[in-house]
Amino acid sequence: MAYCTLDDLKEKVSEDVLIELTDDDDAGVIDTSRTDRAIGDAEAEIDAYCASRYRVPLSPVPGIIRKFCVDIAIYNLFQRRIGATEERQRDYKNAISFLQNVASGKASLGQQPEPEAPEESTGQASLVGTRTKIFGPDVMEKY
Repeated sequence: MAYCTLDDLKEKVSEDVLIELTDDDDAGVIDTSRTDRAIGDAEAEIDAYCASRYRVPLSPVPGIIRKFCVDIAIYNLFQRRIGATEERQRDYKNAISFLQNVASGKASLGQQPEPEAPEESTGQASLVGTRTKIFGPDVMEKY
C-alpha cells in the first residue's frame, strides 16, 4: 500500500508545478513515472526510519506518514529539477526530524510498536552464576 498518491501531491502543489518538475520532454503533462519514483523514494526513506520500531510497510498508513510522504516526495521532485525552495526544505527537515524521533522512540505513530524479537537461542545452556551465601543457619546461630 502506497503511503501517498499523485492526488495527494496535487493537494499540496498545483498540477502546473508538478508538470514543471516532471516533464523533461516538454509534453505538457505530469510524467507519472517520475512522481511514482519520488513517492517510492520517500516511502523507502520513511521505512528506513520506522523499521527499527514498526513493521514496514506500515498498514494502515497513519495520517502523519501520508503527510510526510507527500512532503518528502515533493522535496525530491524539486531537488531533481530546480532545487528545493526554503519552504520545501523546511517541510523536508520537519519530516526527517519527526522520523528520527520515531526511530529513537521519542515520537509515536499512534500504533503499537512491534515487540522486540526474542534473542535467538544458540543451543547452549545458559550459564547462571550463583553467589556464596553470606548468612546461613550456622552464621545466624552466632548472633
